[in-house]
Amino acid sequence: MPSLDVKIQEAFDEPACARNRSKEPKARKKGCSKPLTPGAAAGGCAFDGAKVVLQPITDVAHLIHAPLACEGNSWDNRGAASSGSMLWRTSFTTDLTELDIVMGRSERKLFKAIREIKEGYAPAAIFVYATCVTAMIGDDIEAVCKRAAEMFAIPVVPVNAPGFVGSKNLGNKLAGEALLDHVIGTVEPDDAGPHDINILGEFNLSGEFWLVKPLLDRLGIRVRACIPGDASYVQVASAHRARAAMMVCSTALINLARKMEERWDIPFFEGSFYGISSTSEALRRIAELLVKKGADSELLNRTEALVAEEEERAWKRLEVYRPRLQGKRVLLNTGGVKSWSVVHALMEIGMEIVGTSVKKSTVDDKERIKQILKDENHLYESMAPRELYSILSEHKADIMLSGGRTQFIALKAKMPWLDINQERHHAYAGYDGMVQLARQIDLAIHNPIWAQVREPAPWEQALPAEERLGEGRASVLNSNGETAGDDC
Repeated sequence: MPSLDVKIQEAFDEPACARNRSKEPKARKKGCSKPLTPGAAAGGCAFDGAKVVLQPITDVAHLIHAPLACEGNSWDNRGAASSGSMLWRTSFTTDLTELDIVMGRSERKLFKAIREIKEGYAPAAIFVYATCVTAMIGDDIEAVCKRAAEMFAIPVVPVNAPGFVGSKNLGNKLAGEALLDHVIGTVEPDDAGPHDINILGEFNLSGEFWLVKPLLDRLGIRVRACIPGDASYVQVASAHRARAAMMVCSTALINLARKMEERWDIPFFEGSFYGISSTSEALRRIAELLVKKGADSELLNRTEALVAEEEERAWKRLEVYRPRLQGKRVLLNTGGVKSWSVVHALMEIGMEIVGTSVKKSTVDDKERIKQILKDENHLYESMAPRELYSILSEHKADIMLSGGRTQFIALKAKMPWLDINQERHHAYAGYDGMVQLARQIDLAIHNPIWAQVREPAPWEQALPAEERLGEGRASVLNSNGETAGDDC
């Protein structure tokens, strides 16, 4: 089994990554992830990234081998949804203390925890996560997991991605390596067929994949494994018998898609289920790959018929929103696949994009955005709070779509805001999801509260408009880009 150092270098030297392919060999070996800022690794370290990728596998017990704080910080940090077992939402940790570490009892405690989980919960498998503390003291979790699997007759999978080795994105890729090394290919299905596919990098946030799966079901296409969203252990373990795959978030799991193609001849493409035309294109690409791999050619005709029916129905439902959203200006502060897929979806209904963040986007993602927007000036690598506020004001944006961390910038600017990241409560994938997205944007923009909050306070009524504006903007952000004037 390759060492952790080898795994990290392979992730940095990923041949399926366009950014790496464009570098000279010497520069490629240095890696592509930025080093972590000291003291700022919480919520963004490799351990957290590995857990994000693996935790949505629903019938698995996820055991964190660490002091309590590691699991407390990372538990339930995404809005993935499950249609089956809820075991993945139960928090397990070895809860190491200083005494355990000093006395050398940590490996023994891990073995005992595995046994207790097996006896008390009977999971399909147990995933054991290394963390900074246990990696630094030299715990051999692979040896413990191997011994426990033999003793308890249950798959026990080591996930070697301690936080200090790198970024959250590196942890995503190391999680994919753990699946390749210990899970995928370990179960042979007895029902493999010519219409089986994998969906990779789909997290089923707010149940989004449930809006897409019925479309595939109507075409007779079976999802062998959706990794990781709403997946069971057996589905992931038998994913090597799929005929084709769609990659949703290449930033997270491009290494998994590439290696599955190399090992098991599963061709893949990167697509999106955000927006009407993108959803239709994804369905067509899936059908084309399956036909090339031996499925009946009638699948292409069925796909075109389904696309025509669903597009007509979706556009008819969108007619009520399009006049109200036509020409409205949007600032999008997200990353990865959403940096281009949501942009395209919004432009389909006539909205104007004043800017989009590409901080977590791949080179291919950025090229797609350039083709869609026809203007590189709308791409922002990283936006500080002050810059976000300036763009909202200068471009006269009507709404900002982002994650929860930046919502208060929009609120300070007295601007509508909609959550587009993992904390959201609505599903936006597929045809029905596009209608829901338009509805939520319409509700946010036309909420009467904004007309009220933009009115000057009664004690400001007598001041000239210029003075009121100057005071309001000066109090929003200080020179460090932080909120000024608030003590709590």
